[in-house]
Amino acid sequence: MKIGIVGMGTVGSACALAAVTRGTAREIVLVNRTRKRAEAIATDMGYGTPLTPATDIRDGDYDDLAGAAVVMITAGVNEKTGGATDRNDPAGRLRLLEANVKIFEDIVPQVVRAAPDALLLVVTDPPDALADRTRRLAGHDRVLSTGTYLDSLRFRVHLGHELGVSPAFVEAQVIGEHGTSEVFVWSSARVAGVPLLGEIERRGQNRDEFRKRVEAAVRYANITIIEGNNASQYGVGIVSVRIAEMILRDEKAVVPIGSYHQQYGATLSLPSIVGSGGVTGVMEPDMSDDERQALQRSADTLRRAERRG
Repeated sequence: MKIGIVGMGTVGSACALAAVTRGTAREIVLVNRTRKRAEAIATDMGYGTPLTPATDIRDGDYDDLAGAAVVMITAGVNEKTGGATDRNDPAGRLRLLEANVKIFEDIVPQVVRAAPDALLLVVTDPPDALADRTRRLAGHDRVLSTGTYLDSLRFRVHLGHELGVSPAFVEAQVIGEHGTSEVFVWSSARVAGVPLLGEIERRGQNRDEFRKRVEAAVRYANITIIEGNNASQYGVGIVSVRIAEMILRDEKAVVPIGSYHQQYGATLSLPSIVGSGGVTGVMEPDMSDDERQALQRSADTLRRAERRG
């Protein structure tokens, strides 16, 4: 199987490295505005492939994406460059939309011309609103965003740390926008089947303080990372590649991922069945009234942003 990655900045490079080390696809094609950079990255990673599952990684032009099953689009202005690193800014990543729409208007038609049957995975921020624009530019609905999959993993990791358990046994999801309006589904969070909110109280911890602490850590994790390393890249690289694997292997995995929902009129994340056709079904979780209202507000935020963008 073959995948393509368009944009060899920090995130695109992290996606490429994750794909090589995990053996995600037999062939990986890297495309960048400056081909010399893609060539350098492919060459560098290629020297490590004798130690990885069989993988051919190479640079190319858009035409070299022909036959790719999945194309990840990671190109664009990042959060630091685009000024989206203020914790008090309600726009958050959506501040990058206008600039990145212009970049996608150039990229998406070239990808679709070369690989008309490929599923397009939008990784660039803000991924949900950009996925909506990508659907229009591509002229088809085979478009996903990385959505809140990474946010959900961050949620699980921070909950695990707070409770002193492995995040692998924490069942918790973030839905809606990958951004400031994201919704933490506390009401259905579990640790090995044990309701999380009840466990917090059993331990004598203040529920409101616990929630506030964890939500802040997750909601602004990207900014915390950028403050120390200029870009949030490795987590989203692994997540993007894992999504590609679900598609390539027709796994029918169920994860919170961004796809277009007619009910909400926007691309946003809900627990979704992911396989060779992209999202083939949605399982809306049990939510409290407050969480359901927050999800509607998140959808409203995304619709307004996409209209402006």
